[in-house]
Amino acid sequence: MTSANGDLLRLLAGVAAILVSASLIGWLLARRAPAGSPDATIINLNDRIRAWWAMVIVLGIAFLLGRTGVVLLFALLSFAALREFMTLTNAGRADHWTLATAFFVVLPLQYWLIWDDRYGIFSIFIPVYAFLLLPMLSAVRGQTQGFLIRVAEVQWALMICVYCASHVPALLFLDIPGYAGRSVLLIAFLVVVVQSSDVLQYIWGKLAGRRKVAPSLSPSKTVEGTIGGVLSATLVGAALWWITPFSPLKAAAMALVISLMGFAGGLVMSAIKRDRGVKDWGHGIPGHGGFIDRLDSVVFAAPIFFHLTRYFWSVA
Repeated sequence: MTSANGDLLRLLAGVAAILVSASLIGWLLARRAPAGSPDATIINLNDRIRAWWAMVIVLGIAFLLGRTGVVLLFALLSFAALREFMTLTNAGRADHWTLATAFFVVLPLQYWLIWDDRYGIFSIFIPVYAFLLLPMLSAVRGQTQGFLIRVAEVQWALMICVYCASHVPALLFLDIPGYAGRSVLLIAFLVVVVQSSDVLQYIWGKLAGRRKVAPSLSPSKTVEGTIGGVLSATLVGAALWWITPFSPLKAAAMALVISLMGFAGGLVMSAIKRDRGVKDWGHGIPGHGGFIDRLDSVVFAAPIFFHLTRYFWSVA
């Protein structure tokens, strides 16, 4: 067993221990609820915990399978997220070629470029080539009504669901001196810190939340919860410095940045949901909503984390 796999297994064991504790608490709360009148909050909490178990198991298997498993997992997640996003857009019959190209050409090609470690092209493929090609495909169909809105929605969906998300597996291919074979731990660091921030913001908000950050977008987000959650996640990041190429102080700084980006991602994606009059992006993950509801913070943090790490630590 390599040292990277050993560290990964230790990290997964720690996460599993947290989930076991959460499962026990959820079970005890459910048992204390009056018979015949189950509490919706407790039901939702236990749904979320079961979903977390499933997500951790799937992610852990992908990590252990190596770069093919990780790239394939995030390609599938991008496909599911893109499908959810497109259901809320104004794309119509005139955009069928555009949508088919986005789903079955652009998305797989973006992930193939990452799998083949072609940074020079994967970093510009969607924002340059796909963004120019897709409006052409819609234009040749001759439907001008709502053209700008339709094109912008498809481009934004690709940017969030594919381009930003693809920066998570791209972390595997960073060439960091003294860190060869351990890049999967960077993904673990990113996911654990950002998801911890989401959970801790919720807990701090319940414990001490008073002032709403943006009531019309996300009534559950409070100033106190955000500050407490982000700072707590920063400490989590500092405590995980041993799985990264960072010092404890630099791991804390990176954790602070990606926690703030994750918070911003949640707000932006909530704004889109409110604009479209929906509570969740979908129903694919019990207790959480859709795939985008679970990925929104990670996809906003991933490109920033990738480029900061590449600029300051990678030699390529």
